Amino acid sequence: MIGIVGGVGPLAGLDVFKKIIEETEVETDQDHLPVLLMSYPHKIVDRTEYIIGKVNTNPGFALADIIRSLAANGAKVAAIPCNTAHAQPIFSVIESELEKSGTAIKLLHLVKETAKYIGETSPQAKVAVLSTTGTHNTGLYKNNLEENRLEVVELSDIWQERVHEAIYSRSYGLKAFSSPVKHKAVEELTLAMDELIKKGATHFVLGCTELPLALTQSHYKGLPLIDPNRIIARSLINAVSPEKLKQ
Repeated sequence: MIGIVGGVGPLAGLDVFKKIIEETEVETDQDHLPVLLMSYPHKIVDRTEYIIGKVNTNPGFALADIIRSLAANGAKVAAIPCNTAHAQPIFSVIESELEKSGTAIKLLHLVKETAKYIGETSPQAKVAVLSTTGTHNTGLYKNNLEENRLEVVELSDIWQERVHEAIYSRSYGLKAFSSPVKHKAVEELTLAMDELIKKGATHFVLGCTELPLALTQSHYKGLPLIDPNRIIARSLINAVSPEKLKQ
C-alpha cells in the first residue's frame, strides 16, 4: 500500500493521489494500487512559519506521527506532498522519530526525487524554482539541483516575495483559494516566470505543492513546467509495483 501524508496543504495530497491513478497502467478498477491518504491539517503547524521562526513547534513531530499511522495501517512506502517539509530542520526530525520508533516504512524525499529526475532527463537545464520563501531560504532545491550538476536561476528578493504572496496571501493566495484559484495568483506567478526567462531559465520547478493546482499546463512559453507532485506519484508507484508504472 502507498501512503500519502495529507493536509500540507490538503488539496496537494489529493493531487498526488489523483496523479498516482493517472500514472498507473490499468485495465480495470481492480488493477489500481491501494492508497491510503491521511489528512490531519489541524495537527501540523505551518512549515514555512517554523522555518522562518514565526512558530517554535517543529512540524516534523506531527508528520512523523502521521507516517507511523500510515505504516500501522499497511503502507509500505510514503511521501509528504509539501516541499518545505523536506528542509533539513524538519525532515531530520521526521527521520529520527521514525528510526526511534522502529517504523518499517520507506519515506521518499520529494525534492531529491525531483532534482534527480531533472538531472537524468535534462542535464543541460537552467532551472528556476517557484516556491515559498521558507523553501527558498533553506536552499533546499538549490542544493539538491546543484548536487545533480544543474545550473540554478533565482529570483530577486522582491520577486521571491511576490511568489510567496501568490501562495500565502489571504486575499488571493493558493493556500486560501486552491479550487478555484484566483486570477491574481496565476498572474503573479506568470510574471515571475517572465522575469526568470530574462535571466536565462529553461525549466521551471513548481516547488510548492499548491502550484500545480494553479499552473496546470505542461509548458509556459515553450519551456517545461516540472511538477514534483507527478514525479513523486510516479516514484511511489515505482516503489511498490514498477510493472504498473506508465511509460
